[in-house]
Amino acid sequence: MIEIKNINGDVIYTHQDVSLKEANLTGANLKGANLLYADLTDTDLTGADLTGANLDGANLRLANLNGANLTGAILYRADLTDTDLTGANLTGADLEDADLRDADLTGANLTGADLTNADLEDADLRDANLLYAILRDANLNGANLTGADLTGADLTDTDLTGATLTGANIDGPMIIEMMNARLIAAAPELLKWLKKMLADVDAGNCETPETSRWQEAHAVIAKIDIPT
Repeated sequence: MIEIKNINGDVIYTHQDVSLKEANLTGANLKGANLLYADLTDTDLTGADLTGANLDGANLRLANLNGANLTGAILYRADLTDTDLTGANLTGADLEDADLRDADLTGANLTGADLTNADLEDADLRDANLLYAILRDANLNGANLTGADLTGADLTDTDLTGATLTGANIDGPMIIEMMNARLIAAAPELLKWLKKMLADVDAGNCETPETSRWQEAHAVIAKIDIPT
């Protein structure tokens, strides 16, 4: 039997097995749980409440967190490779240095989440909410951001090489201000999108309150060649 405690040492959940690995914790109330370095490999946490939980360094490879509530959770350095986070609520979560390679974050809410230096290579972020998320130095190489909302996101030195951005909501001028020319040039789809938007602004076909900022960015983007 395993007793899961909160940061105050109070028992908040009792699991009858001897391990949490591959355990069935569907819908479990783990709010505020202290799961520091816990091995939750392939564990079913569908719909679980992990609000404010400490999962620093936890192993969540292949875990199912579909629809789980991870609001304000600490996932610093956590291993979330191949994890199912479809529709999960990660508002304000700390995912700094987390490994999210090949993770499924379709429709996940990452509003205000800290993903500094996180590895999101080949992650599925379709329709994800990344409003004001911090993605400084994050690796989004090959990630699918189709329909994602990146409004106000911090993309300073973010690697978007090969990322899919079809239908994504992006603050173009902010990206130009935050990302250096090398990183923009390495993301062909992003560069093409930015150049098209600039052309629309120049032609008066795009009504946006950011027109002046787009025009200021024109000189920067015009100097970057689209890789062939």
